Amino acid sequence: MYPVEKPRHTMFLDVGEGHRLYIEESGSRTGVPVVYLHGGPGTGSAPFARAFFDPARYRVILYDQRGAGKSTPHASLEANTTWHLVADLEKIRTALGIDRWLLFGGSWGSTLALAYAETHPDRVLGLILRGVFLCRDEDIQWFYQRGASRLFPEHWKDFVAPIPPGQRGDLVRAYHALLTGEDEVAQMRAAEAWARWEAVTSGMEVDPATVAFFTDPHIALSLARIECHYFLQRGFLEPDQLLLRADRLKGIPGTIIHGRYDCICPVEQAWLLHQVWPDSELQIVPSSGHSTSEPALSKALLAATDQWADKLHAQGGES
Repeated sequence: MYPVEKPRHTMFLDVGEGHRLYIEESGSRTGVPVVYLHGGPGTGSAPFARAFFDPARYRVILYDQRGAGKSTPHASLEANTTWHLVADLEKIRTALGIDRWLLFGGSWGSTLALAYAETHPDRVLGLILRGVFLCRDEDIQWFYQRGASRLFPEHWKDFVAPIPPGQRGDLVRAYHALLTGEDEVAQMRAAEAWARWEAVTSGMEVDPATVAFFTDPHIALSLARIECHYFLQRGFLEPDQLLLRADRLKGIPGTIIHGRYDCICPVEQAWLLHQVWPDSELQIVPSSGHSTSEPALSKALLAATDQWADKLHAQGGES
């Protein structure tokens, strides 16, 4: 991994409806522009993300999506939909004076990258996607109702604990009621349980550092509230929208990297995307799950960013 350099420039961008986004830049001012789309939605970006990019060849843009990380207001659900986030990316690109950029997104970040690229294909140099999440009803049901529950029964017990037995037929809806209710104690208990479930299922083994990051109260609240808000609305997408509109990706190259044993976003999603996107390359990484903390997955992502830097610099790069 590359050194985690301090950002050379930070700013807050007012994107309207009361939202201000935290944005930072690192790496070369004249490098290939790449925007890192964090997961969740709601986790915010983290310094380790800079380590995937050669600072001599990339202009690295990290930012926190609405309600996440350092963006304000924290954990806000107002004016917070997929299409607000797509519009925000255009505002960021314009504010930074970028013509076209490379998108790097994992999990929810892959969802947002696809939504943006299918809306603004002329602004995309390419896509690097990890742990593809199509945000279909079956994908949400797998992780939050029945599916992953059968693989992690001891952790599932903790996940459903905040919800009364009679309300467990629709766990996303039941969690939404707690996370948007006025009882702050119940809200934080639900947020911690929601975030812990995601943390303990993300890798082949439970990583204490990942659990600590996700269950930090500041992150847990925004992650749980915003994810639950989005997933109750099926990501504000039409059924199968990202697959049905994949023809808009024609001519845009992409690298899809997915852990074979990803239990949060099963690999079928990456496979289906690859089938309808001929310009993509699919790498299924054995002995890996969902988390970028897993060595084989990190190695594959790092190799992909290096290959993209070689390719785009050979073409003269863009900014």
